[in-house]
Amino acid sequence: RAAAAALAAAALLLALLWLGPLPRMAGSAFSPHMILHLGVTVVAGPLIAFGLIGLARDRTIRHPVALALGASLFEMLVVWGWHAPVLHELAAARFPAFVAQQASFLAAGVLIWAASFMGNTRAAAGVGVFAMLFTFMHMAMLGLLLTLAPDLVYAPAFCLGAWGLDPLDDQRLGGALMAVLGGLPYLAGGLALTWRLLAD
Repeated sequence: RAAAAALAAAALLLALLWLGPLPRMAGSAFSPHMILHLGVTVVAGPLIAFGLIGLARDRTIRHPVALALGASLFEMLVVWGWHAPVLHELAAARFPAFVAQQASFLAAGVLIWAASFMGNTRAAAGVGVFAMLFTFMHMAMLGLLLTLAPDLVYAPAFCLGAWGLDPLDDQRLGGALMAVLGGLPYLAGGLALTWRLLAD
């Protein structure tokens, strides 16, 4: 029941995110893009991952280190890649690129949480700690870079501002959201796995 509830909650959240006003706003402002990104990656992604874990009968991972490293690298490439100016602006301007962006965000979110929490051995939990903390560090770093940037990172046409903020403050808000709300869930995940190791 818990697994089914998690999957249902993720489906409802994704519908609200993707069918609401955020995709339209994300085409011309940075903070709505970041709210959409974080909702997909650090809320819907873990819900789906834990739902799938709850439904899995066999939680044995044959190569936990390779899986965790691969998931970590994939997540980093997805996040940093889509926030490079060329790809971010492409996703804001072209619907097929936006769909690819959102699909890769969701895949990265599901994969990193599933790879970290799927295993039931100490080795799997140990590499899960690494995957979570590595993701926390690079998410916080990218968020801080966007927050502290003295000028707009993206073209003005894609940074018109939202919520009454001017473009640069809107970019800084988006960066702060990534640094805090994007990083802390992974830190909490790493601490939870560390607690599991200490309890064992």
